[in-house]
Amino acid sequence: MPGKRSSKKARPAKSGASPRRAARPSALLDTRIVYCGDCVDQLAKLPDGCVDLIYIDPPFNSNRNYEVFWGETKEKRAFEDRHASTQAYIEYMRPRCVELARVLKKTGSFYFHCDWHASHYVKVMLDQIFGQNNFKSEVIWRRTFAKGLAFTGFPNNHDTIFYYGGGEAVAFNRPYIKYDPDNLDEKTASKYSHRDPDGRLYQLDNLINPNPDRPNLTYEFLGVTRVWRWTTQRMQAAYDKGLVVQPRPGAVPRFKRYLDEQEGRPIDTMWTDIPPVNSQASERLGYPTQKPLALLERIVNASSNPNDIVLDAFCGCGTALVAAENLGRQWIGIDMSPTACRVMAKRLRDVCKLREDEDLWRAGRGFVVRDLPWTEEKLRQIPPFEFENWAVIALGGIPNKTQVGDMGIDGRIFPVAAAPTKAAVRKGETPAFEEFLDHWYPIQVKQKDKVGRPDIDSFEAVMTREDRTKGFFVAFDYTSDALREIDAFFRKSGKAIIALTVREILDEELAKKLA
Repeated sequence: MPGKRSSKKARPAKSGASPRRAARPSALLDTRIVYCGDCVDQLAKLPDGCVDLIYIDPPFNSNRNYEVFWGETKEKRAFEDRHASTQAYIEYMRPRCVELARVLKKTGSFYFHCDWHASHYVKVMLDQIFGQNNFKSEVIWRRTFAKGLAFTGFPNNHDTIFYYGGGEAVAFNRPYIKYDPDNLDEKTASKYSHRDPDGRLYQLDNLINPNPDRPNLTYEFLGVTRVWRWTTQRMQAAYDKGLVVQPRPGAVPRFKRYLDEQEGRPIDTMWTDIPPVNSQASERLGYPTQKPLALLERIVNASSNPNDIVLDAFCGCGTALVAAENLGRQWIGIDMSPTACRVMAKRLRDVCKLREDEDLWRAGRGFVVRDLPWTEEKLRQIPPFEFENWAVIALGGIPNKTQVGDMGIDGRIFPVAAAPTKAAVRKGETPAFEEFLDHWYPIQVKQKDKVGRPDIDSFEAVMTREDRTKGFFVAFDYTSDALREIDAFFRKSGKAIIALTVREILDEELAKKLA
């Protein structure tokens, strides 16, 4: 690749050693921080063009439910992809990708990891934001072997990773896969067709200089006079080591080039050599979409150099951060889930041996976690509209942009059920995007210690007016009259109001109520 940055080689850290890095690589922003919150808000605080490498693995538009048993807290949670329509998913991701493009350096690289459900729409969106000319590669990662053959069609067993540059020459350290002597492709096997007694494969390479006008390199060796590539001294030293051989008397001597000394096969856009994190993997944490560390180390190694800044704005259990730390990069992580942030912090402590300590972090050695969920006391004190946004986002919903004219609806959740059924798709009954977006659940938020029956009555009117089968209500607590009215409304209309408390959200005890 052209450009000064591409000349540096990224070197993985030695096992058990902490890579050397500057305490503060950038005067513009702090690193070794995990932020808890919506990345669109956190990214807005970062300056333009400050990050060298961005990798994101946002929740797929895959309509899958995940039941996760977290080892750290013994806490069972439900994870759902709530972006039921592709358009809703793209509308959710667009402002976040705009912010990511803003903070990416012109010499930086951006990777978007997704699966087949929305990859084509994601590509169009990224072309619009990053520019078609900055698209570099579409990487296909085979995450599993074909299975589930009961249905008609080809099994979907791969993920897609879109790779974009920031607009100028980017860092790129070409990765290679070491040759497997027992499983060579036909071309390589034909080249390395010789084998030493110890089993090492080699080929006989040319030692003749392509420039015939080199008098200083013209001499006789093993009875053959040629213009050689090497000096007499170097040729003799290689011969003494057994690296120069003469196939037969009078033949031109040749050089023994060993297979195991070569860089390997250059890695292309088909990644089939990295298995997924299975149930027996030592790195497995129980996170539903956890990616293997080898996958992220390949990306970080290829598209950044030591002490560069790596950002993961949907960092989940922190695989990208661990890869960045292992390879001597600076890093920033963002995730909306407080549980994910806690698991991430534990992983950085256990795997990377980093200490979560404010003083050490200021000295350039530890890390910190910022903006974990507020206490009930603080949530009572913030402005009502800010409280509404906090509650809606915590439920995985989309908050209203304005305070007025919301018609009693503070936010919306797009449920999995909004997706068309397989039977409908087969019959050609797939609804349009507008119909997708019409399937949603209202969210009402009250910054009250005790929500009473009048508040519930008002929300019932909203659900009746909008003809919604389910709605979510958030408050600090509810009166007994309010809870009785919720029960009566369900028995009378069949419409369910899910009453959630702030404490349940802070404690993340939502699985059974959001199912």
